[in-house]
Amino acid sequence: MIEKFGHPIAYCISEGYLPGLDLESRKAAIVGRARVAAECGISLFQIREKDLEAEEIFQITQRAVEASLGTGLKILVNDRTDIAIAAGAAGVHLPSNGVSVNAVRSISPSGLIVAVSTHSVEDVIAARNGGADLVVFGPVFSSPGKGAQTGLARLAEVCAAVRPFPVVALGGIDGANYKSVLRAGACGYASIRYLNSVIDEHRLARGGA
Repeated sequence: MIEKFGHPIAYCISEGYLPGLDLESRKAAIVGRARVAAECGISLFQIREKDLEAEEIFQITQRAVEASLGTGLKILVNDRTDIAIAAGAAGVHLPSNGVSVNAVRSISPSGLIVAVSTHSVEDVIAARNGGADLVVFGPVFSSPGKGAQTGLARLAEVCAAVRPFPVVALGGIDGANYKSVLRAGACGYASIRYLNSVIDEHRLARGGA
């Protein structure tokens, strides 16, 4: 199951807001990051732009899908199965309080990846039993706006409870601590700030193209 995402899974989430950019520049920046993400070894790239209209999210997703063709990078859309399907994305990411996996499966083509946000072992088991392909669990470390951290010990308990089902760690993960979540049993890690900065640094290193 893990093999189809790569191992370890590196799951980049779009920032949701890019200060100082107008809408078209913001769209271009997100698509540009998706284009470069695969070169950095990133497995999944989630379009998570909650403040944008559906048409704008569709445009970004469609362009990101086109930009990543042939690279192995998989594009996911946050909470909008309809947009994911229409834009040709690889999958959808469901919030913990969102539509059920079963409901998504009932309207989706075969092979659509379904990821689910989780915050407890009960959430993880429910998502697995409901037919999710993977879960994102956290926040493992302290992260702004994400609530109290669960810690590595709780992450290890969750991973052990559902192994080999893929659990991706989220929350305060960066270059200094990502290996610790892998040692705790996570099959990968998700990040907004850290992985977007990795992409930007890689792009600058090769001339900003």
